[in-house]
Amino acid sequence: MRFATIRHNGSTVAAVLDGDTVHPFPAGTTVLELVRAGLAAALAAGAQAVSTARPVPVADVTFHAPLQPPTIRDFVTFEEHVEGVRSSVQDQAGVPDAWYAAPHFYFTNPYSVTGPDAQIIPPAESAALDFELEVAAVVGTAGTDLTVEEAAGHIFGYTVLNDWSARDLQKREMQVGLGPAKGKDFANTLGPVLVTANEFADFHDEDGFLTLACTAQVNGVEVGADVLSNMGWSFPALLAYASRNTRIEPGDVLGSGTVGNGGCLAEQWGRRGRQDPPPLQPGDIVTLLVEGIGTLTNTIGTPAAPAPILPAPRRRDHAAERARHLAAVDRA
Repeated sequence: MRFATIRHNGSTVAAVLDGDTVHPFPAGTTVLELVRAGLAAALAAGAQAVSTARPVPVADVTFHAPLQPPTIRDFVTFEEHVEGVRSSVQDQAGVPDAWYAAPHFYFTNPYSVTGPDAQIIPPAESAALDFELEVAAVVGTAGTDLTVEEAAGHIFGYTVLNDWSARDLQKREMQVGLGPAKGKDFANTLGPVLVTANEFADFHDEDGFLTLACTAQVNGVEVGADVLSNMGWSFPALLAYASRNTRIEPGDVLGSGTVGNGGCLAEQWGRRGRQDPPPLQPGDIVTLLVEGIGTLTNTIGTPAAPAPILPAPRRRDHAAERARHLAAVDRA
């Protein structure tokens, strides 16, 4: 089943996408509530909506991000992507040994989630805007310290994720050994729909990896294409790792990481030694297509006015400052 969040007649509500029509749920229903109810209950509620709600043509509604997730973990599971981006962003060759040890991830910003056809406003101080083509799994059942086998049953469904990146800001931040932060958190796009896991029963290889074709276009020109089964770890493995020593909860989003073979511009910059294709500019249209899920399109907007420049960090004689403070404490 394909769940969506739509805007229709002044209201935003969950709906089931069925071909060229959507079937809205009762007012106030959200996709996140359906996810938290569990896959079986959500499928039953969706079937009821299809049978009872008046269908609305897709052309008459606006699609938003299918859900507002409580957390977003973004992994990096494609070896080709790591190799290319490491060259362009970190000025280092190859894939680090640590990548092979575990499926690494970072937490990104759930408050900056946008949806299909949203305008993406890049940071004003960036001149190297990039897209990132990913598929995201949405957690349907809470769990702690899951095995890979257990984790497969905790996946509610899948959607497309565009992890937008200001590469120049990211490059500066990661020199400190932390981040990325402001190079990433300005926009994360999900959509167009959340497709339930049962729809992909025939899209797995012998090792349980999803075999979905993934394609990226800029202004209608294909710039990258890969197959999702080139992930180094499967989605159940990602959920299992994310649950170690903590909890995953319904609605949590886990990104696959950017696909290889041109799933972003920076990978190609690293391989070619130059910014070819060029960074995204206002007016550019980015279209991500994933087999079995759909097409996610966004337009690049004009940056807002630059923020005020931060002051330089205060520099101190650290030892002298400690001595003064301790002396003051002793006198007291």
